[in-house]
Amino acid sequence: MNSFLKGHARVPSECRAAEREQQTSALAAEGIFAAQNEPPQGLKPNSSCGRMAARLKPRPFKAGVSMAHAILFGALLILLCRPAQAQKTVWRQATDTELASLLPARAPVEKEHIETEMRTASGIVNGKGHFIAGVVLLTAGYSADGKYSHYLVVQVPMRVGGISLKPGDYAFGWTRTQGGDSLSVHFHEAATGTLVGTTDAHRIAGPSRVESLHIWPPGDKPLLQIGRFAIPYELGED
Repeated sequence: MNSFLKGHARVPSECRAAEREQQTSALAAEGIFAAQNEPPQGLKPNSSCGRMAARLKPRPFKAGVSMAHAILFGALLILLCRPAQAQKTVWRQATDTELASLLPARAPVEKEHIETEMRTASGIVNGKGHFIAGVVLLTAGYSADGKYSHYLVVQVPMRVGGISLKPGDYAFGWTRTQGGDSLSVHFHEAATGTLVGTTDAHRIAGPSRVESLHIWPPGDKPLLQIGRFAIPYELGED
């Protein structure tokens, strides 16, 4: 009987050994080892270690907050830079010395060099040293007599009435309209005499000083004045 029971008792242990070998082989094939998932014998898992690990887990960086700060900082820089940019475009009346150094005593108009009357010179200058300036031409005895009356130096793009003028040298003249309340002013390229355009100068309202030429700074009143008449102008980007 004992031998019979002993023979039967070996079967379960052998089966269990075979099952363990199969489980170990299966786990090894998956790259997993049962020993990693089981605490050492005689020890219980420490729950405080789990809590500590949870607290030490890395947290994602909050990029949204940093981006908002960067945008705000950039906006502040733009606001601070605007006053400096505005200072660069301030225009003032040019002095007699500045005009004398800029405008020629004899202006090159087409194929002639026509004398200028420097006491009539007028102009404006900006912080970069760029001018809009003009002077009366003494055309008596020249072929330009009756065609041109003024010489104009333009160093920034501008629009006079409805005419766009690029940086360059111009000669312009005028004729009185039939009603007498305005002048028809024609602008030409000084070197070639090519017509650039024609616009009207209207009588200045109210009392005003009569001047052969006065170019007013844009901060006061952007006008190109000829006698009692004036043409509004606009300056482009320098």
